[in-house]
Amino acid sequence: MAADALLEVRELRKRYAIAGNLLHRAEGDPTRSIGPSVGVDGVSFSLAPGETLGIVGESGCGKTTLARMLLRLIEPDSGAMNFRGQDWRSARGADLRALRRRIQMVFQDPIASLNARMRVGTIVGEPLAIHEPRLSRSDRNARVAQILAAVGLGAEALERYPHEFSGGQRQRIGIARALILRPELVVADEPVSALDVSVGAQILELLDRLRRELSLTLILISHSLPVVAQLATRVSVMQAGKFVESGTADQVLRAPQHPYTQALIAAVPEIPA
Repeated sequence: MAADALLEVRELRKRYAIAGNLLHRAEGDPTRSIGPSVGVDGVSFSLAPGETLGIVGESGCGKTTLARMLLRLIEPDSGAMNFRGQDWRSARGADLRALRRRIQMVFQDPIASLNARMRVGTIVGEPLAIHEPRLSRSDRNARVAQILAAVGLGAEALERYPHEFSGGQRQRIGIARALILRPELVVADEPVSALDVSVGAQILELLDRLRRELSLTLILISHSLPVVAQLATRVSVMQAGKFVESGTADQVLRAPQHPYTQALIAAVPEIPA
């Protein structure tokens, strides 16, 4: 493992069984499998502190499966994950809880990822209640108000419900929840795909500002090359579960070598400078 790596991933794999299709049902066997589908197939990368890695590829290429494995929301079939030299994949119990607070996720859908029955203050403060149960209510509320201010929301948001906010504001709430534990690594899975272009640009600017202010390391996952180009210092292009090209953002976006990367770039009117 590289001595200065924050996260190192080696040969990560995940396969899914495909359920029987309509023909199998007609034959009276609705559960018959038609073989495994590769979600992630041997992905490896190393991430240094402070970097922003953009992972880009079309829908269904395995990006979200990879993101969820990095968070241990689903378990890989094989491969290794090390976080600051600790074996992240095999962590259990107290070690798992300690590592979880250092790696957080911003989800794609700001509506589905927030509990509609909970007030914003409770949603954002819930990770503190889990990981820092001895923290007093007043201290927890102060931390919540502080992080909400950091993402551009006032203290009045504490007592309101998610449905009272716009899509962009709900994504800000999701970002606040991810950052309340002061993680070192944030995985943002399609964080602006459910938002219009202007609001999405504001969210990307917010993520970049918070990355700098809070010394975060960021993995930005998107199907959009312009989105990745705005923030990424390095880019990995994913196709059919594999990284087909990786390098600095300038190398990959300005002088692509792989035909798939070239096709993605050719389909985009302009890549931001």
